[in-house]
Amino acid sequence: MHLRTTNPIESTFATVRHRTKVTKGPGSKAAGLAMAFKLIEAAQHRWRAVNAPHHPQVLTIARGGSR
Repeated sequence: MHLRTTNPIESTFATVRHRTKVTKGPGSKAAGLAMAFKLIEAAQHRWRAVNAPHHPQVLTIARGGSR
């Protein structure tokens, strides 16, 4: 089961948490930091909803509409 959250901080780290669980842990501390950095860097493309809530397309998606 996958629960979605509206908390921007939780949303950002959901990808990191998911990948860490799927790969059975990051291995070393350095590998974990590198993996978290790259996953958060990739997640920045989805941050439009967080930094532009006034955008009409974002509001439509938030209300359950389609793109």
